[in-house]
Amino acid sequence: MSKLLGDQAAEQIIQLIIDKDSKPGDKMPNEYELAEQLNVSRSTIREAIKALVSRNILEIRRGSGTFISENCGITEDPLGLIFVKDKLKLATDLLEIRFMIEPKIASAAAKNATQEDIKELETLCDKVDELILKEEPHMDVDIEFHAAIARSSKNIVTAHLIPIINRSISLCIDVTNRQLVKETMETHREILNCIKNQDSNGAYDAMYLHLVYNRRNIKKLIDIEKNKTHLD
Repeated sequence: MSKLLGDQAAEQIIQLIIDKDSKPGDKMPNEYELAEQLNVSRSTIREAIKALVSRNILEIRRGSGTFISENCGITEDPLGLIFVKDKLKLATDLLEIRFMIEPKIASAAAKNATQEDIKELETLCDKVDELILKEEPHMDVDIEFHAAIARSSKNIVTAHLIPIINRSISLCIDVTNRQLVKETMETHREILNCIKNQDSNGAYDAMYLHLVYNRRNIKKLIDIEKNKTHLD
């Protein structure tokens, strides 16, 4: 019974977040306040919060309280891709999906990006270049750059596609042993410039080229693996 009450309270908390137009990073009312608002016990609130944490809607910061997760409701691996054994096949298939959607997202970003969006993209693009030149890991910032392009498109659905795109980016960087650093710098900069200039066709083409470089390197690795298998 308490679990059922906890589930009901969890849905009510979600509705509170929606009604208040709360944003990722916002602090939630404390346990006592939520219990008062929803007219349930504190143990029910604890059960509800536990469920929402597991769904990546809320996060608990020890000593600070409960907050709305940065990627609210979006799991890191929504399709369970971590369990796919053939990573090269997975990289190829994910890249096919990226070809379908990312050039169009970049094109939409060129039409809809605000000056604030462009400033963020410039900062992220510069940071990726800086890390590459220092030969330091750049994957996390690379992922954020693509996520920022998706947000700049102003299509709210793309926010739910970001985890899949991110997984593809990180996977491609891993399987290509970071061989794409030069191409990454050049194509990122071209995508950024096209978005700044509101050149939607150019942004589409630049993103497409960015993905072509990834595909070429993955194909090389697949050919190497095939040759190894043939020799064995």
